[in-house]
Amino acid sequence: MVIRPFGDSALLVEVETLADVLALHARLAQTRPEGVLDLVPAARTVLVHVEPAVLPLATARAWVSRTDTAPAESLEAADPGEPDEIELPISYDGQDLVETASILGVSVDALIDRHLAARWAVAFTGFAPGFGYLVSEDWDLDVPRRATPRTRVPEGAVALAGRFSGAYPRETSGGWQLIGTTDATLFDPRAPEPVLLRPGARVRFRRSATTTPARRLEPAVPAGTAAFTVADPGPLTTVQDAGRPGRLAEGVARSGVADRPAFAAANRLVGNLPGAAVLEITLGGFRATAHRDLWVAATGAWAPIRVAGREVDPYRAVHWPAGAELRVGAARAGIRVVLALRGGVAAAGALGSVASDTLAGIGPTPLRAGDEVATADAARHPVPVVDSWPWTPPPAALVVDVAAGPRADWFTPAARRAFLETRWVVDARADRVGIRLDGPPLQRTADAAARELPSEGMLPGAVQVPPDGRPVVLGPDGPVTGGYPVVGVVTAVGRAALAQARPGSHLLIRSASPRL
Repeated sequence: MVIRPFGDSALLVEVETLADVLALHARLAQTRPEGVLDLVPAARTVLVHVEPAVLPLATARAWVSRTDTAPAESLEAADPGEPDEIELPISYDGQDLVETASILGVSVDALIDRHLAARWAVAFTGFAPGFGYLVSEDWDLDVPRRATPRTRVPEGAVALAGRFSGAYPRETSGGWQLIGTTDATLFDPRAPEPVLLRPGARVRFRRSATTTPARRLEPAVPAGTAAFTVADPGPLTTVQDAGRPGRLAEGVARSGVADRPAFAAANRLVGNLPGAAVLEITLGGFRATAHRDLWVAATGAWAPIRVAGREVDPYRAVHWPAGAELRVGAARAGIRVVLALRGGVAAAGALGSVASDTLAGIGPTPLRAGDEVATADAARHPVPVVDSWPWTPPPAALVVDVAAGPRADWFTPAARRAFLETRWVVDARADRVGIRLDGPPLQRTADAAARELPSEGMLPGAVQVPPDGRPVVLGPDGPVTGGYPVVGVVTAVGRAALAQARPGSHLLIRSASPRL
């Protein structure tokens, strides 16, 4: 067992086999101390994500070290709970069924029979909420991924890749070989147990004659009197709160507001409790008209803000009278304005949060012109006596601290120096999922270049390096697993700074760890 640092709030525990992963995950879950936020199993690792203020990393490391990885006799035996078996109806009508059988050198009927006969178990989840990686001791076929991934894989598609099988819970891109479809509801954010295929579950496929695609549930519109009507949402305005912590093992990212200090300040200024929902306005361009007297505060990016035609200051509580228009102009410094409304923003919740996850499609959809927004009328504190907040506009060149990543040793010493010394440029494709950095490619060591990294748990701030060598910093809506090596992990303070990184702006990386 090898324990690797994963930034300032997590450890990546590496073992030899998938059976060891399942055994380790079960033992860690049984002895889980207070302060552990997530235990995320993957192909060869378990990501241990903690709240350092409650469980310091040194204490977490000692706890993990005391946990033996006793080998399991089989994948099914790794889960002591002996869960019930889940039957998934399947129609073998996938686009790649004939080609996959040909690649494997078997007939289509033989491939189908093998798939039906196998006793599957969910080893881990990831890629998308509710996507379970299924393994079986009865399945020894190694299926190559497609050379070019599809941009659209339909919801309910059943697929093969490597020695895994899986079913896509929603339409997405993907490079697995499609062999069939299922009408099972794999992920329902409104259900008490939203994920059907949870780690450790046993699965058998059952042949069905026809398959009807599962209906996707749209978020319900919350009841209540509208506080204002949106005239123009700008390029992107979403509802955000503190997100969905503790669900990474289900394939659900935390999501939530990107600039957390700005989020805390905005709610404090209007007297809301710390977690009240807000609007996150990207690049500005937002306009709305109030139906009744409101109090608001804008924080984060610097943008001109007008109420009833009068310019008002950011970082202070502002009265927004009934009938007046509030206008947030184009952001001049930074990129995301956080707009808090006294009483909080009302929206349909999913998995304990109203945050909009732009990658997974969980939570409210982005606001559109004509949308009516209500207040949640959540519990409130008095508006602070000090009605302003010290602040400065986000700088043009950001300096962010980065702690050691679990795969820093995959890169040459020259590449690690370049990572810290380069003045990186934020690519135009930066969004809530991730920020791509333009600069010199980071080269892997000769040994690492010849290897493929199995999927591992991921966190916001992880700096992945794909084969082209250009780093990508995962954002709040980033995937919960990934197969690219992580050279470093941006600290919490650094992630708040990155939330205001504009395309074309410069980024300087400062080491927060002697091991980087």
